[in-house]
Amino acid sequence: MTSQGIYYLIRALVALVAIPFHECGHALAAWLLGDDTAKRQGRLSLNPFAHFDLLGTLCMVFAGVGWAKPVSTDPRNFKNPKWGMALTALAGPAANMLLAYVGMVVWKLMYYWAPVNDATIYIAMFLQYLVLMNVSLAVFNLIPVPPLDGSRILLVVLPRRIYFGLMKYERYIMIALLAAVWFGALDTPLYYLNNIVWELLGKGTGYIDKIAYSIYYAGLGTVV
Repeated sequence: MTSQGIYYLIRALVALVAIPFHECGHALAAWLLGDDTAKRQGRLSLNPFAHFDLLGTLCMVFAGVGWAKPVSTDPRNFKNPKWGMALTALAGPAANMLLAYVGMVVWKLMYYWAPVNDATIYIAMFLQYLVLMNVSLAVFNLIPVPPLDGSRILLVVLPRRIYFGLMKYERYIMIALLAAVWFGALDTPLYYLNNIVWELLGKGTGYIDKIAYSIYYAGLGTVV
C-alpha cells in the first residue's frame, strides 16, 4: 500500500472511533439528564454503524470536515430544557477532548518507551491523527452557528425570541458555513484555535515528559 493509501486508511480508522465517541457523548448526556430518546434509538453506543452518515463520513476522511446522523433529543424530558439542551450539545465536543487527551497520553508513552518498528510507527500515526481529528471536531463543533453544537449552547445566553428567530435560518446558515469551509475562509482561525488546544493538551500531559526525563537523568532507563 502506498503512503497516501496508509494515510487515508488511518484517517478512516480514526473516524471510526472519533465520530461515534462524539455522538455517543450527546446520547449519554441526554440520558443522564432525563431524556432517553437517543438511547431508545440505539444511539447510546460506540458502534460506528449506529451513527454514520455515509457521505458525511467520506467527507470527514477525505476533506477533513464531515457529519454524522444527528442525535435526537426531546427537551420536554429535561428538568431544565434550556440547560439540558446546552449540556447535551456540549457533551459531544467534551467527549472528543477527553479522547484527544487520552490519545496524547498514550502517544507520549509510546514516544518515550515503545520500541521503534513498523507496528509502533503505524500505531503512533494512528494516535497522532486521533488527537488531531478529535481536537478538530471539538473546535469546529463549538463554533456558535447553526447547526453546530455551539449554536445549541447559545440557548443559555440568548433570549428565546432571538435564538429561535436565528434557528429559522438554520438551513441557509449551514449552506453558508459549508461554503466558508469549502473556500477556506475558516482555515486560518481554525488553524490557530486547533494549535491553542493542542498546546493545552501538551501542557496537560506534561507530567509524562517530566517523568520520562527524570527516569532518563536518574539513569534508570532510556528515553527514545
